[in-house]
Amino acid sequence: MSWDVIIFSSSQKIVSLEDIDEALLVPIDFSAILKNHFPDVISDGEHREIKGDGYSIGYFADSEPSSNMLFNLYGEKALFELMRISKIHAWQIFDTGNGEMLDLENPSKNGYDNFQAYLTHVLKQ
Repeated sequence: MSWDVIIFSSSQKIVSLEDIDEALLVPIDFSAILKNHFPDVISDGEHREIKGDGYSIGYFADSEPSSNMLFNLYGEKALFELMRISKIHAWQIFDTGNGEMLDLENPSKNGYDNFQAYLTHVLKQ
């Protein structure tokens, strides 16, 4: 089971999803940027996977530029890798698990612990 986040490319500082000004979203080619940043992206049709030491990041490539992209994370280090590239490109990350935007400058407050608690709960059922 993956931990899911959405990355946004926006000229607006997004505080919550309800406050997004769609006119300020910036379409980009996430797939090309990710391929340049992570040289060993594994392709299977439209699905892409970035594998690293103790983590994996899955996503589906877009055929056109988009302003946001969903990522499936496996391992907490996956988030830190996405945070690192997000800082470079001024992207913003929404954690679907806790329903909050992540603070890229304070990564200690992320939803990974919440995700692990949820996963444990689901697996016990």
